[in-house]
Amino acid sequence: MRHQNIVVIAAVILTIVAGLLLAASAHAAPPGASGYHVVKTIPIGGPGHWDYCVVDSASRRVYVSHGTHVVVLDADSNAVVGDIPDTLGVHGIALAPDLGRGFTSNGRANTVTIFDLKTLKTISTVKVGGVNPDAIYYDAGSKRVFTFNGRSANATAISAADGKVVGTIPVGGTPEFAVGDDQSHIYVNIEDKSQMLEIDAQKMAVLHRWPLTGCKEPSGLAIDQKNRRLFSVCGNKKMMVVDADSGKVVATPDIGEDPDAAGFDPDAQLAFSSNGESGDLTVIHQDSADKYTVVENVPTKKYARTMAIDFKTHNIFLPIADFEAAKGEEDPPMKPNTFGVLLVSK
Repeated sequence: MRHQNIVVIAAVILTIVAGLLLAASAHAAPPGASGYHVVKTIPIGGPGHWDYCVVDSASRRVYVSHGTHVVVLDADSNAVVGDIPDTLGVHGIALAPDLGRGFTSNGRANTVTIFDLKTLKTISTVKVGGVNPDAIYYDAGSKRVFTFNGRSANATAISAADGKVVGTIPVGGTPEFAVGDDQSHIYVNIEDKSQMLEIDAQKMAVLHRWPLTGCKEPSGLAIDQKNRRLFSVCGNKKMMVVDADSGKVVATPDIGEDPDAAGFDPDAQLAFSSNGESGDLTVIHQDSADKYTVVENVPTKKYARTMAIDFKTHNIFLPIADFEAAKGEEDPPMKPNTFGVLLVSK
């Protein structure tokens, strides 16, 4: 009987210890998997590489750059519903819903195409005066569109209402992606200097030039307007989370290899990095304004390096294609008619 009691007591103790260990493990565990996964590939086809894409969540359209034109998808059915032609070397798309206009940065033509958001018809074409307009951003406060010109190290400001060039701003390096805070402050990464600039869209002046110490070749950029945090992705597999008022780096979560776009979903409190070389999408939870936890790296596809978030459905769109085997350091050729868009969802 005594032996049985000892066995029972030992079993109880083991159960309690196991429960405590399990509770401690659960408390220390990071947030669970995001639930994001590749749902489908939306085929588009045709020749030409790509750069940025943009989702108009209100109008349910997805704008995808594709070499010499912009493909327009229905965000719900994923069908191709339109096309914006003659955008040679198109990089980015900016939308001005308050004016009913959209804008593309045409890198090889050194122009901006202005188009009607309803009909998708071209309204006019504007010479930017800079070389290789890449990132493009519409500031609603100043009613100006800004192109960031990669080979002339400057930004061009255009009146969104009439298409007239207002002026240029030297940026002192190679500008990459740009975002704004809806208060006429525009933030842009300077890729070759590992810096971030804050620009006053009204005064057309650089207000601050912040170092991104430890960030190699910052490219994609996103913003949390509520907490005033910026998310800059770096070529050395880091995301720099930056205070938009002080320029201070507050967190540096790990991401995948060769990122080119960042995103932030304020409702889900998730930041994203699309990583072309590692072929995945890093999902990062915002625990607080200055604390971030990597949730997972969702497998996508190699070279899926840019992305856009649909803030209504929380779906994510990533342009992709198949490529031939790489030979040396040269970029591999794209296989014909393999261009499309990955739909990543929960």
